Amino acid sequence: MPVELTERQVHKPRRARARLLFLLGPAFVAAIAYVDPGNVAANLTAGAKFGYLLVWVLVVANAMAVLVQYQSAKLGLVTGKSLPEHLGERLSRRGRRAFWVQAELVAAATDIAEVLGGAIALHLLFGLPLLVGGLIVGIVSMALLAVQSRSGQRAFEWVIMALLAIIAIGFVSGLAVSSVSWPDAASGLVPRFGGAETVLLAASMLGATVMPHAIYLHSSLVRDRHGVQTDDAQVTRLLRVTRWDVLGALAIAGAVNIAMLLLAASSLSGVAGTDTIEGAHAAISAALGPVIGVIFAVGLLASGLASTSVGCYAGATIMAGLLKVRVPLLARRAVTLIPALVILSGGIEPTWALVLSQVFLSLGIPFAVIPLLRLTGDARVMGARADSVGMRIVGWAVATLIVALNALLIVLIVTGQG
Repeated sequence: MPVELTERQVHKPRRARARLLFLLGPAFVAAIAYVDPGNVAANLTAGAKFGYLLVWVLVVANAMAVLVQYQSAKLGLVTGKSLPEHLGERLSRRGRRAFWVQAELVAAATDIAEVLGGAIALHLLFGLPLLVGGLIVGIVSMALLAVQSRSGQRAFEWVIMALLAIIAIGFVSGLAVSSVSWPDAASGLVPRFGGAETVLLAASMLGATVMPHAIYLHSSLVRDRHGVQTDDAQVTRLLRVTRWDVLGALAIAGAVNIAMLLLAASSLSGVAGTDTIEGAHAAISAALGPVIGVIFAVGLLASGLASTSVGCYAGATIMAGLLKVRVPLLARRAVTLIPALVILSGGIEPTWALVLSQVFLSLGIPFAVIPLLRLTGDARVMGARADSVGMRIVGWAVATLIVALNALLIVLIVTGQG
């Protein structure tokens, strides 16, 4: 005999799913770092110059990002402290300052890429001078940060998630009308390089995908979102939610990055002038139509606005954790805008500046990843939730791969081959 469910029983799973969705969000803020204008420059350059050769770099980098971002979030949830706070407690006064300097340089490189990308987008859409576009990006990013300051983190998350949706549409839509060679794309999954320049681009793509400031920030985002937890069952539940949060957010970011490279490989390969974002945009508009060109530029603008706001948020988190100094977000935004505006006013080619900024970010990754793995593998810090032996092996293999690629990059640059 069938059992009739009461209305309360019918709606209970629905309410549980709604509560689960409400807990999602921190990883989507961190994921914005993985689809910033630096990614656009690196991925378009790689696809236009070398076709599908470096698809594997994005796949490997995104898998690394999933592992690293989850570890950062786990550290924040289990200990109630961010990665910069843990480092601030363990380093000497001189060590804290030195570590802060390199972390701030990484954050500055991030911000330069994001403001440049937004300025380029405004130039493509409205013909605005790059310097004027950079100022507008700075002002709008201040407005986005004001949302976080006045309305709280959840409101900020919703705004960032909306921008992430625009970014995804902007960069994926071109694939619907492009002629991707899927067998060639599949062959790009085989790890290999094609000379020194491809190593430089791989490091740039890695630096644009596994972002140091996102690693520092994520541990703070989850702690601020969920509070300091003392109940073990609640921590278990939040860790489960966080796994879905990270997987969902970085699946979207990874798909967007791969779509950009595939679009460039299928539509821009061999086309003159595609070594700049402006040239790539012109070629995309010519090959796929002006509508796709406009959608692409709108995605680039959303990327610049969202990522520069998140980058400023990360910089404040780093400073607070390492130096115990809190600077209002809007004041920090005004100061960190200056280097990008100097570059925009100095006539430096913006796309090349974007790619080089991502190389610099790649060099900063070990300083974030190695301390993170040491902390999450330490039972004195994590208790029973310290990484298993298998997780430690995978984590250190990832760190070793990153350091090896960066060492190779430095050798190529020093010897003049990069």
